[in-house]
Amino acid sequence: QVQLVESGGGLVQTGGALTLSCAASGRTAGTPVMGWFRQAPGKEREFVTAINRYSGRTDYADSVKGRFTISRDNAKNTVYLQMNSLKPEDTALYSCAARQAVSLGTMAYEYTYWGQGTQVTVSS
Repeated sequence: QVQLVESGGGLVQTGGALTLSCAASGRTAGTPVMGWFRQAPGKEREFVTAINRYSGRTDYADSVKGRFTISRDNAKNTVYLQMNSLKPEDTALYSCAARQAVSLGTMAYEYTYWGQGTQVTVSS
């Protein structure tokens, strides 16, 4: 089992920045890929970004490329999501997820473990 705890969400103005953290515990060695997904009210959950914690390879949704950066600190078993130039359409519940495979996944069903999420609200 792997436990994931997100933090760092909050309220920010358009153009602002936030950094989310996802701390993993438990059998993390079996989950080389970590991802971030988000879900806005009335919308489906969507892929944001993912990283292979060992190779450092990353993938991003087109909507966040150039604005968001995923990184990891393996010593702390923590993954970060740096979000810059935030827009109102970035408002959502952001959830961290862990995948039991080495390839990056962009679909929610590819991830086994999920955190509770942290709310990000961008005011216009």
